[in-house]
Amino acid sequence: MTEKNDHVSPKKTRRWIWVLVVVVVVAAWYGWSQYKSTQPSSSAFPPMGMGMRGQATPVRIADVTAGVVEERLQAVGTVQAFNTVVIRSRVEGELQKLNFKDGQFVQAGTLLAEIDPRPFQARLDQAQGQLRQVQSQLTQAKSDLARYVQLEKQQSIAKQQVDTQRALVNQLEGSVSAAQAAVDDARLQLGYTQISAPINGRLGLRNIDEGNLVSAANTDGLVVMTQTQPIAVSFALPEGDLHRLLERLQLESELSVYVSDRQNKLVSSGSVLAVDNQISLETGTIRVKASIPNLDNRLFPNQFVSVSVLLANHTGLVIPSEAIQTGSIGDFVYVVNADSQVNIRRITVGLTTDNRSLITDGLQAGDKVVIEGTDRLREGSVVELINGTVNGRNGGSSGRGRAPSAP
Repeated sequence: MTEKNDHVSPKKTRRWIWVLVVVVVVAAWYGWSQYKSTQPSSSAFPPMGMGMRGQATPVRIADVTAGVVEERLQAVGTVQAFNTVVIRSRVEGELQKLNFKDGQFVQAGTLLAEIDPRPFQARLDQAQGQLRQVQSQLTQAKSDLARYVQLEKQQSIAKQQVDTQRALVNQLEGSVSAAQAAVDDARLQLGYTQISAPINGRLGLRNIDEGNLVSAANTDGLVVMTQTQPIAVSFALPEGDLHRLLERLQLESELSVYVSDRQNKLVSSGSVLAVDNQISLETGTIRVKASIPNLDNRLFPNQFVSVSVLLANHTGLVIPSEAIQTGSIGDFVYVVNADSQVNIRRITVGLTTDNRSLITDGLQAGDKVVIEGTDRLREGSVVELINGTVNGRNGGSSGRGRAPSAP
């Protein structure tokens, strides 16, 4: 009896094994069904380049067009007066009258100030009196010499007396020259009592008022005068740009210079006037001076401005600079084809300036390049245009994108 209970029949064991297998299979099937029910269907995944709701990537594009890109040198400059003159008195005396207003524009030769002329007029009168006195003596001496010469021919007078008279005439002639110089000097000093503008320009604020005693020792002067038409702009260029600048100066009679304010608005234009004769050892730059007509007087001395020197105009295929991306393959752009898909296109950039780039290889006229929305693009991405095609200067900005794999 005990032996029967200790042994389980083989048939009963196999039955339990099959039950266990069925339970495992049913549990696995149920778990798989529950997992599948919680996963989205394959149709829910958007294709490459599509959005979360099946939408194409929105982008803005620009056409590749033939155009002109200007080669320029950029710098920060300082406006300087073409000429600066400190109006000083050259004689000492009382300042009687100022004939100008602060900040007034005057022409060369305009009377600016008058100094009391009476002491200098008196000196001129005295010098003229001495001159007439010496001239009278000279006239008498010449008359006596002429008589002495006649008497000498008649052997009625000693030769020594004639020689003495001739020496007196020469002495008086020298005295006349000295007296004449004294008269000229006195007249010149009298002329200095009237101070005139030496150049065309603009006057500053006066440093002294009427009634004060002025002299040549007054270093501040009466007023400072600056020539602002034309006006000069001084700026520094890196040593590396010197060769390009000199090369263009040899080919062109003049190079255009454009001056902008701090808001990058064009103020005026002119031309390169001179290049310094040495490079600064401290900064590695060279000073350049430009002449600006400044007819509207918008430029003032010591004003800081942005300077752009136009070297040349280059013609070719032009795209907005924001379309250019940089990666492991170098410079590239996203080109939109007829199926609204983008392809990665390697390009060669010849020149970039003013947000426009000259492309020398990789594109053709009429190609459409993405200028905004590049950060979500890949090779073959489907795109949707925003506001249609935009021109090369009004497109949005997306910066330089991530590097794609080589196409």
